[in-house]
Amino acid sequence: MRAAVLHKTGQDTLDVREDVTAVGFGPGTVRVRMRAASLCHSDLSAMNGVLPQPAPFVPGHEGAGDVVEVGEGVSGVEPGDRVVLCWMAPCGRCAHCERGRGHLCIASLRRLGAPGFRLAGDGTEASGFYGTGAFAEEVVVTADSVIKVPADLPYEAAALIGCGVTTGIGAAVNTARVEPGSSVAVIGAGGVGVATVQGARVCGAARITVVDPVVSRRERALAFGATEAIAPEELKPFAKGLPGGGFDYVFEAVGRAATVRAGYDAARRGGAVVVIGAGAQDDLAQFTMGELFFNEKRLLPSLYGGAPVARTIGLVVDLWRAGRIDLDGMITHRVGLADVNRAIEQMRSGEALRTVVSLDS
Repeated sequence: MRAAVLHKTGQDTLDVREDVTAVGFGPGTVRVRMRAASLCHSDLSAMNGVLPQPAPFVPGHEGAGDVVEVGEGVSGVEPGDRVVLCWMAPCGRCAHCERGRGHLCIASLRRLGAPGFRLAGDGTEASGFYGTGAFAEEVVVTADSVIKVPADLPYEAAALIGCGVTTGIGAAVNTARVEPGSSVAVIGAGGVGVATVQGARVCGAARITVVDPVVSRRERALAFGATEAIAPEELKPFAKGLPGGGFDYVFEAVGRAATVRAGYDAARRGGAVVVIGAGAQDDLAQFTMGELFFNEKRLLPSLYGGAPVARTIGLVVDLWRAGRIDLDGMITHRVGLADVNRAIEQMRSGEALRTVVSLDS
């Protein structure tokens, strides 16, 4: 089958090959025929080493497809079911899962680097990004790495909710619990940021301000419910002019210490700063003990929607079916697997909101 492989961390492009086989099928696993995968900035972060993922590997973690075969002991899905991939698969047994916080389960991360694919040319084994590897026509994943979705949810829209949309909407609904009538700022108008805008709108926020350096991205965010869009250098004076001297909620969807700091400064006393962006381990955000105590601003990291992933995905599907969120409008480019490197360049340039890669033959 075809798959896109990164041979070495730090390489800029993927090697699209036709000699790849998905391996590891057996008890407790599922074979999935991938139909669509969307490109997330986390894929680029794994390629350049910001996120840990041993190479060689097949990137892609936002993917949707059909179950082809289930291994012994698998329940809940069967051949023909439409599913999305879950890159942070809950084990169901650890302390986090038992407390209903399965999105914090790290069992899947222990499988980092585990073989998921074999390249016939030289017998090299490659893993799938965080146990998935959506840029392949077929994957073998653990049964807890797939979540069933309705058959009428288009594959391309389903791919989006595998990570970015679930992360953004969940941050607003589950982590921040944005209150009706509140003021919200979203720093970063990429796919996760736009999903956060939609989540804040669903919650009833009265004012949603998007902050991004790219004019086209700011303009695009307005179509998804932002009430205004400003450049980063405008954020500080804009926030000071608000009642209370800042926003009720600030969402950081970039993944950098500098923007977290800017978000903290833009929140009012007693407000919340929600960190969604996946950043580097050595990028340190700094706060003084005095300001943390005196301002009582809440720092709220939000991982994968801040709640059990299956529950948040179910909410997203319900919102989509009710017409309260726009998934199709988030797809700004569509390419085939052979053009996956063009999709990467579109994301790096800021041109694309989400590029969906078709994996149909």
